[in-house]
Amino acid sequence: MPLSPATPEAIAKTVALLRNGGVVAFPTETVYGLGALVWDTRAVARIFELKARPEFDPLIVHVADRPMLERVAIKLPDSAQLLIERFWPGPLTLVLERQARVPELVTAGLATIAVRMPSHPVARAILRALGEPIAAPSANPFGYLSPTRAEHVAETLGQRVDLILDGGRAIHGLESTIVAFEPVPALLRPGAIPAESIEAVIGSLERRQPSQAVTAPGQLPVHYAPRTPLRIVEPAGVALEERRTAGALALRDAFDGYAATRRLSERGDLREAAAAFFDALHDLDGLGLERIDAQPLPERGLGLAMMDRLKRAAAR
Repeated sequence: MPLSPATPEAIAKTVALLRNGGVVAFPTETVYGLGALVWDTRAVARIFELKARPEFDPLIVHVADRPMLERVAIKLPDSAQLLIERFWPGPLTLVLERQARVPELVTAGLATIAVRMPSHPVARAILRALGEPIAAPSANPFGYLSPTRAEHVAETLGQRVDLILDGGRAIHGLESTIVAFEPVPALLRPGAIPAESIEAVIGSLERRQPSQAVTAPGQLPVHYAPRTPLRIVEPAGVALEERRTAGALALRDAFDGYAATRRLSERGDLREAAAAFFDALHDLDGLGLERIDAQPLPERGLGLAMMDRLKRAAAR
């Protein structure tokens, strides 16, 4: 198994692999990414192959600094500038007009590019040493639960990846928030930065629903799903005989009769819950249950992002 702690030696090996057409999994503050050099179309094509990801779904490009951003994007709107100053490095992805040299495979042929500047020290060390942008979606099979630990990557992609860098559990545990700017600032995907925090900087965001007409990563209506069937339901209302072969995902409550229960935060803290969200779903998905009953979460702050993921998982 090509899994290694994220030591300086392993980071140097990662950079060498990327420069020579490799595909590597590495930690970010959101979830683990599956990365290739953005200019290397053969390596980028391998990402799509490894994930079984449709080529109409664009990739997020990771950059280390402003000069690297300007190599892949142009014409930053004023509102984008404000968000960069406030939230970068961090879990915010901006959809901007792309530079012509960016391969169309990366952007799914769109005139825009989804780009972010990660804050995780391992991701930043790789980008600085490489000196080039990295195209990196989440390091999981397409449509499946996002990986928040190196072990999640190893379980699903294993030997097919050239190297998996282990940087521990992802801090946020949810994918980045995605914001577009044309024709007006819009929330394309709720994520690790609450929409309310973004609106406090640039004003109200247009809310766009998941759609088959993909304009940025993570927009498909069916996504982020465990293999175990999932439904959104209040577990307290489920009959006892229906609980015996099912698992429950709850914010802080415990429910008798379920084969397994995962509580996201005993305090009901949404930030703590978000960090544990995909971990808990991975755990439940590995138990051979007939079903997962997910308790509805409050659709505010980070609860909005978690409910977005649950709704897309339930749509399967």
